[in-house]
Amino acid sequence: MNLLLINASPRRERSLSRQLANAFLTRWLALRPHDTVVARDVGIDHPPLLTEAWIAACFTPEEDRTPAQRGVLAYSDAAIDELAQADVLVIATPRYNYGMPAALKAWFDQVIRINRTFSFDRAEKTWPLSPLLSSKTLVLLSASGEFEFHAGGLRENWEHLAPHVRTCAHYLGVAPDDMHHVTIEFQEFGDERHQASLQGAWEAARLLAGRLATAPLSPARTAFLEPASGSSH
Repeated sequence: MNLLLINASPRRERSLSRQLANAFLTRWLALRPHDTVVARDVGIDHPPLLTEAWIAACFTPEEDRTPAQRGVLAYSDAAIDELAQADVLVIATPRYNYGMPAALKAWFDQVIRINRTFSFDRAEKTWPLSPLLSSKTLVLLSASGEFEFHAGGLRENWEHLAPHVRTCAHYLGVAPDDMHHVTIEFQEFGDERHQASLQGAWEAARLLAGRLATAPLSPARTAFLEPASGSSH
């Protein structure tokens, strides 16, 4: 199987979301050592923001694009190719201002693209956009300074990270029941609640990795798999 890891934290060693991703991947590779892991670090190497030139290139038929337009779309093409090859997408990110960091949003903007990851049917008046990818699993690993963003929690209505990722994931080929979320909270407090959240999240990430890595593949996903050639992360 192929895994795509998206790290969105600007921190390196001090990043809790990166640590959570390491816990997940360590367990996964212990069970499936020959799987391939491709990493794209949007927190350090920021994706380009969309521009008028990008939009023009995107809506120009591929055979009519100039060399300059192909250059404008180079990042998007590479990122989409990585996504298309992935069976499992792991997004490790902090929660900033109750939502996703700008760099992660920029990555979504680069990979959700007409005729590459979704189609547009002008005649369809209700749901004109349809995903072109399918059979992918998404694991969202997040870290937050505050707490209680879960359903029924104190800040449930302030939670805009997971709902935004879930909405966008539809156009990455992820079904609603194929998204999983593990989070660390209380980071700004550094107290016993934070320590309990850390330990709980690391254990949850390891358990999730074990469950997903050993789960039977659906017929649809089996049809999309290619033999893995090795692992790198």
